Amino acid sequence: MGETTVTTYAAAQEVLRNQDMHQALYDAGAQVMGDALITLHGDAHQRRRMMEMTVFNRGFFRNYEHVVFPATLQPLLAPLVAVGEMDLVTFGYRVTMNLTADFAGIDRLEDNAEETDALLTLVKKFSEGATMVHTTRDAQALRDEVDAAMETFEQRFLAPSRARRLALVEAFERGELNESALPRDVLATLLRNRHSHPLADDVFCREITFYLQAGAHSTANSVVHALHEIFTWRAANPDLWAAHAEDAVFIQRCVHESLRLNPASPVAWRRAACPMHVADQAFQQDQRVVVDLHAANRDPAVFGDDASEFNPLRSTDANAWGLSFGYGVHACLGRTLDGGVLFTEKTNPENHQYGIVTLLVRTLLAQGVRPHPTKQPIDDASTTRENWSSYPVIFSRSTP
Repeated sequence: MGETTVTTYAAAQEVLRNQDMHQALYDAGAQVMGDALITLHGDAHQRRRMMEMTVFNRGFFRNYEHVVFPATLQPLLAPLVAVGEMDLVTFGYRVTMNLTADFAGIDRLEDNAEETDALLTLVKKFSEGATMVHTTRDAQALRDEVDAAMETFEQRFLAPSRARRLALVEAFERGELNESALPRDVLATLLRNRHSHPLADDVFCREITFYLQAGAHSTANSVVHALHEIFTWRAANPDLWAAHAEDAVFIQRCVHESLRLNPASPVAWRRAACPMHVADQAFQQDQRVVVDLHAANRDPAVFGDDASEFNPLRSTDANAWGLSFGYGVHACLGRTLDGGVLFTEKTNPENHQYGIVTLLVRTLLAQGVRPHPTKQPIDDASTTRENWSSYPVIFSRSTP
């Protein structure tokens, strides 16, 4: 069965919103993604998505942005600013992994550097496994490493986190606890619905690892890409940068423009569940459709003649981040957490929700972050995705 590639924004939207076009990108990454929310179809997908969406409401996002995020960021950033330099990739993973672990429902009971490093290592391995289709490494060796990582994660992190939450949920069910005492995360939500929506232990584990790696991997890389785009644009447009550098909404627009140009995955794959016509094309059952997000997000018909360029001052009626958060039934649940809310004429900048990526970028820019003068970024050679394994930066200020 052949495959067809769609490259225009309109065709990509049609394919992504068609519920008979099933997710196919993560077949090779089934060790991490098998039967997780992102790979489910039809009623099974709808039931689980509706259940887990109860975690991700506006109050949740606002609490993360104003309470959880600052508390997580400052202890990690302050020592690095004091030193005067850091690796942006490592820092991004550390911050976003902690945030992701919180809403996934993974406790860090030891609360020390060794435990954080251990979980970070596991999450990075889950990311490798999930994106197996883009790996440049020996596939079997990577599968073996992912199996070992899953076993370690289940024993050290998932089992105790699950046991603590189950005890709380059971106490609530007996009427011994108020609902407000329950953790507000995906793990606790799955346990509260364990009778109406039972999951096998291996699926349960993969659902949590999916959230861990997807949140940490995509958010960390989005921060690096956004700052790289800003560094480049700032150097070429110093006067424009000076005019907008203190404008929080402008920084968010920079982030959205970077998200458009640098989607977490350059493609989405779908497989036709039945013969159909979509986007003026005929597809046979089981035919694979490659949605070229990189190309669709640069469609001149939507974003203008300079669609391939980073232009935070652009004006468009389409989503500012293009299709980088997906579209249709598989649109990212964490879109608002990462990207915030689109700014409109009625938005009040004082209480606007900017998103975690923008807040991270703004915080680092406020400390004078800039590329390291002698250490160069290093591409991630383990994947065909355009990411870095290292991005050294320095600070021009001494306190966060």
